Amino acid sequence: IVPTKPVKISFSTFKDNFSTGVGFLRRRFSSGDLQGELRDAQEQGQVPVLPIRKGPSPSAPSSPSKTSAVGIAKGIFSGQRSNVNKDRCKTLLVIDDPHTDWSKYFRGKKLFGDWDIRIEQAEFPEINVAAYTDQGTMVDIQVLRNGTRVVRSFKPDFVLVRQHVRDACEDWRNLTMGFHYGGVPSINSMDSIYNFQDKPWVMAHLIQIQKKLGPDKFPLIDQAYYPNHKEMLVTPKFPVVVKIGHAHSGMGKVKIDHHHAFQDISSVVAVTKTYATTEPFIDCKYDIRVQKIGNNYKAFIRKSISGNWKANTGSAMLEQIAMNDRYKLWVDECSQMFGGLDIVAVEALQGKDGREYVIEVNDSSMVLLGETQEEDRRLISEMVLQKMQIYCKPGMRPPGQQPGVPARPGQPGQGPPQAAGQPPPPPPQQQQQQQQHQQQQSQQQHPHQQQQSGNQAHPPAPGGQGQDEDTMQNLRKTFAGIFGDM
Repeated sequence: IVPTKPVKISFSTFKDNFSTGVGFLRRRFSSGDLQGELRDAQEQGQVPVLPIRKGPSPSAPSSPSKTSAVGIAKGIFSGQRSNVNKDRCKTLLVIDDPHTDWSKYFRGKKLFGDWDIRIEQAEFPEINVAAYTDQGTMVDIQVLRNGTRVVRSFKPDFVLVRQHVRDACEDWRNLTMGFHYGGVPSINSMDSIYNFQDKPWVMAHLIQIQKKLGPDKFPLIDQAYYPNHKEMLVTPKFPVVVKIGHAHSGMGKVKIDHHHAFQDISSVVAVTKTYATTEPFIDCKYDIRVQKIGNNYKAFIRKSISGNWKANTGSAMLEQIAMNDRYKLWVDECSQMFGGLDIVAVEALQGKDGREYVIEVNDSSMVLLGETQEEDRRLISEMVLQKMQIYCKPGMRPPGQQPGVPARPGQPGQGPPQAAGQPPPPPPQQQQQQQQHQQQQSQQQHPHQQQQSGNQAHPPAPGGQGQDEDTMQNLRKTFAGIFGDM
């Protein structure tokens, strides 16, 4: 056996290397881009270039981790680059394309007097969701930092949906289920957003509105629904417009002039394995768009100048017109669908025969039109602030409990205000009468158990914080103790 020589370690060298490493870690946890910081430090010669072994991350987009410290640390230290109080802030998730920077509409805004608003913006393809009954909904988003794609994890307090959940080639209903599962309040409500993911389903509710108001006040277009291609046997009166499946922006719509083409399109429906609808083709002068954002109403007309029978495709001339009582009635009635719509738009056609035809309704993902887009975005941001003031009060809702759902027995408080679309709770006097009646029945049936139940029924102390908030606070304190105050 050849004796090995003892390795001498210089304490000064170890101290310098340790100080350099700690300084690097402090800078890393105060920034949001690990790879960017590492690359800068390597270029300056402060940290040696080491081979990085890549492997599955517990907080990867395909699987948001429930208990991963890495995921929580990313949410804490890289979630917001502006100066926000991490202990007193609410997180707003905006689902929209990057062309609109929603953070500028909330810059300098406060909640409850001194609470900051942390803005997270991403598109549906960049989002993954995991929801738990005890901790609510956790979100992972992929963002680009200095040309590098990184993953950030956080727990949203409110969601603004400005993208189509479902389109011709995309379907993100699984994400809306996660938000609704965790009870995350949103605009529009997740209930209504989910109901808007099949246009025949929405049309069925429009038919009920027409029956209520009459065809004169609500001129809904005639439509036939086919659940599959097998039912497309009876040829309608031509020309007709066939709409295949659920799509937007003119996709999936075909104009049919004779029965031979109708037979051909039915074979296409067979391949798609979806439903189809037919409507009479309207030779229209222009499209009518009536929108409602909160209590703000606007009306537009759109004329095609490209010769396309679809006015929403190609070049078109847009003009804002004055609101009238007829249009206001349309949008007010539609805004009551699915428990209430904060953002809604009614689409209609003005035919050359002088008649109007309501063809569809869009929700919070509607496209903003004209020169009032900036005003409309500010109206939406103000409405979001009002909703967050109601549904995001500190300590008001336990994690994972949906707005409007009463607290379970043994939990303090009565829960947040009633959400739209859900039955209201009974009045306080009626609740007290019901409780007294139940107590009297319990005393009559089990008088000997009254003392035991009274000794055991101790409600928890009010003012407790959620488990996730305590975890993040403890984690910040731990990192602060190791690496200093960041």
